[in-house]
Amino acid sequence: MAPALKTARPEANGSVPAPAKSNVPPFTKEEDFSAYSEMLMIRRFEEKAGQMYGMGLIGGFCHLYIGQEAVVVGMQMAQKQGDKVITGYRDHGHMLACGMEAKGVMAELTGRRGGYSHGKGGSMHMFSKEKHFYGGHGIVGGQVPLGAGLAFANQYRGDGTVAVSYFGDGAANQGQVYESFNMAQLWKLPIVFVIENNRYAMGTSVTRSSAQPDFSRRGLSFNIPGEQVDGMDVRAVRAAGAKALEWCRGGNGPMILEMQTYRYRGHSMSDPAKYRSRDEVQKMRDEQDPIEQVRNRLLNEHKAKEDDLKAIDAKVRSVVTEAAEFAQHDPEPDPSELWTDILL
Repeated sequence: MAPALKTARPEANGSVPAPAKSNVPPFTKEEDFSAYSEMLMIRRFEEKAGQMYGMGLIGGFCHLYIGQEAVVVGMQMAQKQGDKVITGYRDHGHMLACGMEAKGVMAELTGRRGGYSHGKGGSMHMFSKEKHFYGGHGIVGGQVPLGAGLAFANQYRGDGTVAVSYFGDGAANQGQVYESFNMAQLWKLPIVFVIENNRYAMGTSVTRSSAQPDFSRRGLSFNIPGEQVDGMDVRAVRAAGAKALEWCRGGNGPMILEMQTYRYRGHSMSDPAKYRSRDEVQKMRDEQDPIEQVRNRLLNEHKAKEDDLKAIDAKVRSVVTEAAEFAQHDPEPDPSELWTDILL
């Protein structure tokens, strides 16, 4: 039997509230420390990337993941070795969560040789076969059929691995998404479709752009089960992710997880985000910040020392600073690099 759907009603202002808190499996002290460190790495990296973009050191488009860290960290905690990951252009956090080095990611942002795409891909096009990360894609929703292809390969090889395809609430209205849903269910492909609902797509609230703002129900016409998840709580994400991955590994076909999350910055670095109030953003920071939730648990429930958390932050900042220095001084690609990695 398919897992039961959980739903939430839209609010009058067009946003969708996070699901009511349910009893999620608690984290051990070690798990909370790990989640804190991983999410803080993403947060500090993205803050530095935003700073470097403002200085003109990063060109093109740059979409930051600040506020959504619990989604990818929780899912990664639930995954097994060999599971494939593919996402859209808000992708730096996904790369870091997969274990890709901060130096290589930042160097790609600045277009240097040491970048994961040798300086040719930029923010939206990075890959790591070794870490089972298949992009970073600039075409809205384009990663969803590609994710279905990864799942088909997993099924064909019979290796028991699952594909995880991330996309946003805006991309969820794309036609190729539903073609992929249909094919994935027809062939019972082992794939988790993770919809990162940060509520505003490129700048329009979900209730103004979507007739069905409950994205966990988007697969009902294809008999794909779905669940809404508090995407600001890393424990809830890991629990839902583990259930969905087990469902897929069991040969039951795909599952949809709607992660109700929130991005603090605009759609991209060029977006002033005037479609929402500063008070709304600050309220989310104060009440639901994913990193502060873990920090408070460590201090209040696990009795961790403030100095231990400061040491983690200092270590993370050191890694990010080193990555930024490397990304500014690593040589640019040789012109001959234009003729490599080309399929003729």
